[in-house]
Amino acid sequence: MGKKSLKIAVATVGNRGLEDEASPYFGKTKTFTIVTVTNGEIEDVKILQNPAATYEQGAGPVAVQLLAKEGVNLAVGGEIGPGASTLLDQHKIRHITAKPHTKVSEIVKKLLKEGITST
Repeated sequence: MGKKSLKIAVATVGNRGLEDEASPYFGKTKTFTIVTVTNGEIEDVKILQNPAATYEQGAGPVAVQLLAKEGVNLAVGGEIGPGASTLLDQHKIRHITAKPHTKVSEIVKKLLKEGITST
């Protein structure tokens, strides 16, 4: 049986990895915490600065491109606008909302408990 790997990107407010909190925003979030899960276990945690954090307009598409380039399967954010949502769909990146200020570790734990997969 092969490895089942999933890359989850959580829109976050800082640089604290699994201890960080979900941002109320998606396109203009400060950072994305990328959690790689393999066979139901957290394998890697990486923090990406969002180049679109200070954009007045057009932040969503830039954020989506960043996540697509990273090979993300699932995006988690507070408020994902219609433009970003459409682009995520085009890149076959599933997307869900999360309550702002929820810890990344809690979000990932809940997703794993629900049996989330990349398909």
